[in-house]
Amino acid sequence: MGFMIIDGRKVEFTDEKNILTVIRKAGIDVPTLCYHSELSTFGACRLCTVEDDRGRTFASCSEEPRDGMVIYTNSEKVRKYRKLIVELLLAAHCRDCTTCIKSGECVLQELAHRLGVKKVRFQNTREERPLDFSSPAIVRDPNKCILCGNCVRVCDEIQGIGAIDFAYRGTDAMVMPAFDRQIAETDCVNCGQCRVFCPTGAITIRTNIGEVWKALADKDTRVVAQIAPAVRVAAGDAFGLPKGENAMGKIVAALHRMGFDEVFDTSYSADLTIMEESAEFLKRLEKGENLPLLTSCCPAWVKFVQDQFPDYKENISTCRSPQQMFSAVIKEYYRNPEHAEGKKTVVVSIMPCTAKKMEAERPNSYTKGEKDTDIVITTTELTRMIRTAGIALDKIEVESCDMPFGIASGAGVIFGVTGGVTEAVIRRLVPGHGNAVMDSIAEAGMRGEEGIKEFSITYEGKELNICVASGLANARKVMEQVQSGEKQYHLIEIMACRRGCIMGGGQPIPAGPRHKEARAKGLYRADGNMAIKKCTENPLMDVFYNGEDFKGKAHELLHNPF
Repeated sequence: MGFMIIDGRKVEFTDEKNILTVIRKAGIDVPTLCYHSELSTFGACRLCTVEDDRGRTFASCSEEPRDGMVIYTNSEKVRKYRKLIVELLLAAHCRDCTTCIKSGECVLQELAHRLGVKKVRFQNTREERPLDFSSPAIVRDPNKCILCGNCVRVCDEIQGIGAIDFAYRGTDAMVMPAFDRQIAETDCVNCGQCRVFCPTGAITIRTNIGEVWKALADKDTRVVAQIAPAVRVAAGDAFGLPKGENAMGKIVAALHRMGFDEVFDTSYSADLTIMEESAEFLKRLEKGENLPLLTSCCPAWVKFVQDQFPDYKENISTCRSPQQMFSAVIKEYYRNPEHAEGKKTVVVSIMPCTAKKMEAERPNSYTKGEKDTDIVITTTELTRMIRTAGIALDKIEVESCDMPFGIASGAGVIFGVTGGVTEAVIRRLVPGHGNAVMDSIAEAGMRGEEGIKEFSITYEGKELNICVASGLANARKVMEQVQSGEKQYHLIEIMACRRGCIMGGGQPIPAGPRHKEARAKGLYRADGNMAIKKCTENPLMDVFYNGEDFKGKAHELLHNPF
C-alpha cells in the first residue's frame, strides 16, 4: 500500500493499475475518451492528462501510481490542454449534432460543454467519407470517428474478431475494415459491441423505428410485439427507474398505449427452446453423436462458429432461437382465419441485441416462404419510441402480457444472463421443484461474471461436463481447446456479449459495473418472484404441443429447416 497527494488530499492506493484509477477512486471525474477498464490501455486521447509537482504533464491512464507522487488534476495548464484537445477533435469531426442519433448521449459533445468549448478555431480539412449501411445491425459514419480505438480493441480483445482496425498514419489515419471493405464483407458477427464502446456517433444502431410506426398506423395490420428477457432490466435506465429494476409491466403498458395489438414475453418461447433443446441434448447423449451440443440462442455466436469453426456446424443445436421460435408460432397462430380476422400480421421483436436484426434476415428464419420476424428493434430504439410517444414510463401503471402466450417460467426469464440457458436445461433435467433443488442448481457453477466457467453434474449416473462462456474471444479459447482435444464437454453455452444479453449491443449506454451487476440481479430477482420455475410447469406448453393450432408442427416451427 502507498499514498499519493491528489489536489492537496492524501489518497491511498494498493493494486490499482494506473493513476487514473486512483484519481477516480478519490471521487474526481477526470475526462477520458479512449480509456475503458475492460480494454487495454491505449493512451490516444490524452484527455486524462494531469500535472505533477515538477510541472510535468502525462496521461494518467498509462502511468503507474508511485508512492509519494503529487498530482494536480485541475491546474490551469491541464484545463487549457484538455480544452485544446477537444477543440482539435471537433475540428476534424462532423458537427451536425442536432440531427446525430447520439445527440445528448455523445461523450465528445458532453466534454465540449463541460470544458467550455464555445467555438472551433480550426478548419476541417478531412475529406468527407460515405456512410456504411451494409450491415443490418450497425451503421458506420467515418466522419464522426475520433480515432479513440475503442471499437478496434473491443472487436479484437473481447470479441476476438478483428473486423476493423487502424489504416494509414498521421493525419490520414482512419478506422476501417481491411482494404476499406464494407463491414458486411468482413467476419463481423453484428454483435454491436463496437457501438457500445464508441463514445460518438461513428458507430450506431441501424434503426428500424420508422417501419414500426408505419405498421402501427395501418388499420389493416395486426402488430404483435415480443419482448426479450434482458430488455425489462435495462429499458428503465432512460426514465430514472432504479438500475436493474424489472420494468416489464410498464413496457407492456407503454406498447399497448402506442398501438400494439398484442404484447408477449419472449420468455414463453425460451420455455419452448428448453423443451426442444433438452430433448435434443438427451438424444445426442444416447447416440453419442455431434457432441458437445452448442447452444443456438445467440445469432452472433452461431455466425462465429459457422465462419471460424465450420467443422463444428453440425454440433450447433437445430433449435431456433427464442426470437425465431416465437415469431414462427405467432405467424402460424394468425394463419388461422378465425384468429387473423382479415388482418395482416406483423411481428415486432424487441431485443437487447443488434445481431437479432441479422438473424431475422437469414434464410432459415422463414417458414412456409414467409419471414417470421418482420422487424427487430433494440432496447435503445424502444426507449426512443416511448419518448416520441410522450409516455412517462416511470409513471404509468403496469399491465400484463396478452394471451394465449402470456405465461412464462422463471427459467425462461434468466435466458438474458450468461449461464441462464444452461441453468434452464438443468432445471428441466433434474426432478423436483423446491427451493433446495433450485438453490443446488443455481450453485452448480453456471452463475457469475467469469468469462469461462466449467463444471460437472451427474445425470442418471453419467457425469456431464459443461462449459459456459461469454465474449467471443473466450468462445474462441473454448473451441480451440475442444478442437485440440484438450477439453471434452457434453454441452457448451456461449453468449457473444460479455455477461450475456443484459449487456447486448442494443442495450442503453453507458452502463458501468453497477448497471451490469444490477441487471443480472434484476433477472434473477424476477425469476425468484415467479411461481413457475421450469418449462415443464408452464401450462401453455400443453396449449402448444397438444392444441389444434400447432399439433404436429413443433419441428417445423421450432427447428431450423437446414
